[in-house]
Amino acid sequence: MRAILHSDLNSYYASVEMMLNPSLRGKAVAVCGSTENRHGIVLAKSELAKMAGVKTGMVNWEAKRCCPNLIMVQPNFEQYIKYSALARNIYGRYTDQIEPYGMDECWLDITGSSMGSPLAIAESIRETIKNELELTVSIGVSFTKIFAKLGSDLKKPDAIACITPESYRKQIWPLPASDLLYVGRATTEKLHKHGIETIGGIAQCDKMLLKSWLGVNGIKLWEFANGVDDSRVRPFDYEPVAKSVGHGITCTADLENNNEVLQVLFELAQGVSLRLRQAELLATRVQIYIRDCNLNYRQFQCKLPYPTQSWREMVNCAMDLFRLRYTWQYPIRAVTIRAVDLISASMPQQLDLFGEHEKRKRNDNLEIAIEDIQRRFGRDAIRLASSMNGLKVQKDKSHEQLTMPAAMYV
Repeated sequence: MRAILHSDLNSYYASVEMMLNPSLRGKAVAVCGSTENRHGIVLAKSELAKMAGVKTGMVNWEAKRCCPNLIMVQPNFEQYIKYSALARNIYGRYTDQIEPYGMDECWLDITGSSMGSPLAIAESIRETIKNELELTVSIGVSFTKIFAKLGSDLKKPDAIACITPESYRKQIWPLPASDLLYVGRATTEKLHKHGIETIGGIAQCDKMLLKSWLGVNGIKLWEFANGVDDSRVRPFDYEPVAKSVGHGITCTADLENNNEVLQVLFELAQGVSLRLRQAELLATRVQIYIRDCNLNYRQFQCKLPYPTQSWREMVNCAMDLFRLRYTWQYPIRAVTIRAVDLISASMPQQLDLFGEHEKRKRNDNLEIAIEDIQRRFGRDAIRLASSMNGLKVQKDKSHEQLTMPAAMYV
């Protein structure tokens, strides 16, 4: 039987801030985006803030209303990355099979370890992180990745929970269906329509019936709920193939017309193109995500005429789709463009007789030259004329880089 740990650093961003600034300890603390830069939501909160009703994703003013004594601090991602790496170094003392799940969570496979029982190893990790990093961690111990993750959520903070083949029905089945990994809001609503509210309800339902409601994911969820999960914990040095590459940003002012959207897309797409070239990948589809001033999301995607790394081609295709699909009922607050369905740049391409391939090659060379000038002399050394005036994007700030995770390692 496998021995899998899932380690979750408690209230991670807030805990790092309190560790770096001890005067914050014992107080309600929230790490929040900047209200001035229109990122004013709660990114993480301490246990005391959570007890006061503060929730991740709350708008800053709403969080302050819930907890008048709430102390809001700006995120310090360099420190979060640093301590995440230090925690993984500690995990590496026990196994080389370490699979990150976000910045603050990791799975560890300690099957057959000579360093002690799974519970003893979990306790050693918990104490080591507390002593060396001054952070606390909750650890789930189980025989599958899914149950180990559920275990890390059962007891918080600074605790260990063990889920065995004999105990999982009692420990796991009464939990809400939404607690199971990969059961999101839409799936929860579908299950609710059919009277399924708990993980046990999923486990005891006919799996072919689940398939008829949820497709192949219904089979997977039935297996997860019944402790059937042979997905592996990937090795420490495993690098998943990128499934998509994107850039997104919250604008400094709402976008009110197609031209302003075009300016922002060109600004973002250059970063996407650069990362595709660095990874030697081509995009075959492009996606755009739009968030309006009422925080409603819309997503559009389309197939590109040719596999490409060109920001110009991606933006032209995305804008054609945007003009067709977006009705301008509300101004736009945030935009993301993403290259998806990526393939290797070395893969042979089927050309058509009437395609403007020489023109596309010249445009590619021009974009590469622009990227080289910007790399050597700075982003502002050469820019599109359309971005010189009225661009509603923060200056001197790197855009949020999004690399979507691959499916669970199997």
